[in-house]
Formats: sequence, C-alpha cells, structure tokens
Amino acid sequence: MEMGCYGIGVTRVVGAAIEQGHDQRGIIFPAAIAPFEVCIVPMAYAKSAAVRAAADALYGELTLAGIDVLLDDRNERPGVMFAEMELLGIPHRVVVGERGLAAGKLEYQGRVDAESQMVPLAGIGQFLKEQLCAS
Repeated sequence: MEMGCYGIGVTRVVGAAIEQGHDQRGIIFPAAIAPFEVCIVPMAYAKSAAVRAAADALYGELTLAGIDVLLDDRNERPGVMFAEMELLGIPHRVVVGERGLAAGKLEYQGRVDAESQMVPLAGIGQFLKEQLCAS
C-alpha cells in the first residue's frame, strides 16, 4: 500500500511566504503570519529608568490592545537589535530612546519603509493600530 500527500502544510506556507517576501536584510512577513506584529527596541533599557518605564508602558498598552508585541530588552548594540528584527521579519518597529523621549516622540519604522519617522509619544498606540490595519 502506498500513500501520498501533496497538501500545503505550515512549513510550506512559511517557505512560500519567505520566498515571496524578502530582501537583502531578511524576511518581510505579511502581518498575518509574522512571529510578532510590533517590536519595541529600547535604547539602553538596563541603564535608563525613563527608557525602561516608557518601553514597559508601551508594551503593556499594546498587549492590552491585543497586539502581538516583542520587547527586545537585551543588552545589545542598536545595530544588532535592528538587524535581528529585520532578519526575523517583524513588520513594525518602535525605538524608545532618551533623545526621543525628551522631545515627547518615539521613532517608528515599518519593515518595508526606507525612512523612519518620529511619532508623538501620546499617540503611538493609535498610530500603531492604524499601521496594523493598513498592512
């Protein structure tokens, strides 16, 4: 007796998504199958109480809103964290830094965006919800 299966399984769907959506920096997952929708990248999380408080508050707000979010609280250089988030294919990135907080803003960049943009801290939750609906 022989059996064959030509169905589309999870591994084939992920492989096809990676084949269709990638660039030289890594994977560009559609939001529906990305491991996380948003990544929060705090600069000097272990050293700055203000950055830690803002990142934790944003994480809590997004989690309560039902958004799948990753808080990258590792003690790594910014370039390493940015590169790894691009490699993983997380569609949206928010950078929390002391300079931005002093100005009342956070840095946002979509995975396919060429440039980042500064978003007011007070409206970041609503801004991210709009970005997620658009993608």
